[in-house]
Amino acid sequence: MHIKIKYFGQIAEITNTFEEQLDVKDAVISDVLELLYSKYKGLKQQDFKVALNKKLVALKTPLAEGEIALLPPFSGG
Repeated sequence: MHIKIKYFGQIAEITNTFEEQLDVKDAVISDVLELLYSKYKGLKQQDFKVALNKKLVALKTPLAEGEIALLPPFSGG
């Protein structure tokens, strides 16, 4: 399955990119995160939410084709 991963804020700084694409098979969100943690060493220490196709999801959510976004905390005012 082909998925796009988007990075924002501090996450984009750690990955040094705003998006990338991965091919994965029969995975859940946490499986993808483990791949990303091994690729980007500083990512695991960051606090962020995960959205799948623009909806916030739990880590055990089965992966669906489309887009994952890693969303750091946003400050408002």
